[in-house]
Amino acid sequence: MKDNSAAFLSEQELMIRETARKVAAEVVAPTAAERDRTCAWPHAELNQVAELGFLGMLVPPEYGGSGASFVEYCLAIEAFAAADAGFATILHVHNTMGGMLASEGNASQKERYLPGLVSGRTIGAGLLTEPQAGSDTAAFRTSARREGDHYVLNGTKQFISNGSEAGFAFAFAITDKNAGKGGGSMFIVDPTDPGYVVARVENKLGQRSAHVAQIQLDNCRVPVENLLGEEGTAYKRLMGGFSEGRIGIAAVAVGVARAALEAAVQYAREREAYGAPIINLQGVGFDLADMATQVAVAHQFVLHAARLHTAGIPCASEASMAKLYASEIAEKVCSDALQIHGGYGYLADFPVERYYRDARVTKIYEGTSHIQKLIIARNLV
Repeated sequence: MKDNSAAFLSEQELMIRETARKVAAEVVAPTAAERDRTCAWPHAELNQVAELGFLGMLVPPEYGGSGASFVEYCLAIEAFAAADAGFATILHVHNTMGGMLASEGNASQKERYLPGLVSGRTIGAGLLTEPQAGSDTAAFRTSARREGDHYVLNGTKQFISNGSEAGFAFAFAITDKNAGKGGGSMFIVDPTDPGYVVARVENKLGQRSAHVAQIQLDNCRVPVENLLGEEGTAYKRLMGGFSEGRIGIAAVAVGVARAALEAAVQYAREREAYGAPIINLQGVGFDLADMATQVAVAHQFVLHAARLHTAGIPCASEASMAKLYASEIAEKVCSDALQIHGGYGYLADFPVERYYRDARVTKIYEGTSHIQKLIIARNLV
């Protein structure tokens, strides 16, 4: 399909987008359906994209990273999501952990952990959500108490992307339960510690190769030097990172929606009814026109939010708008693409069935659609 969006990208942005699309098509896409069927973690594929710098996109070059802008990063995430949304989610979570360490960690922490994250020797995870608390950070219960030169962490973390495969993890825990939002702290946790227990890996509807786990922190001992920043500063850090996370998931949603749109257009050109391709039927053509418009608008707004973030302009509302709109249209576009395929769309033989399942979670993780509307409404007030 014709794509005029490249006219508004810099030479560097265009180069990264095209490289990511090529790598996604050649490395990720060929194994996506089989990995979805078997819930297999993409070890080989991650190693290959790591060699090209895609596991350290938000890490500065002095630590071996690509030092990409956030706009360039979102273009890459969208490209990988078009091949496999689960793979893009793995990539997004991992890169977010590397970027957070690069911006918030001290020199010693960066030197110890960034090389492994950039090279892909270690996969990053974030231990935030708990069984009873997701967006409601005030309801977190995981505790951290100081014992000499260690903190001891206890609690349960739920829906942890990459948690079962991680070699590095950030964990949010309460160091002062009487301090309200000022009582949360962030720690670098070693998943090889005996107190880090993978309780189970969840069986999911979609994005099945992107493993999500329940993690038990059972007297998990963390050295004092693994405290990120100072005690009680984690809440502010989380609030600052939410916009970046939401824009990244919006890019995932746009990627899978674009893949569904392209599959629908191709099918409609090839499938004949009443002696002509069904794309000539007005009903099908109108549906495709709506889908193309929705994908284009979502793509442009994600880039707008990403440019605001890159410029250091507060964009909590725009990030929520991007995440809300992109995730909502992703589900609709994938549903419409499946409908255009007719009965074949319901079969696993065609990729739109996987796109439809993969898109659904984008309305849930990194804050549900209702949470995004709440944030947008609050900013209006």
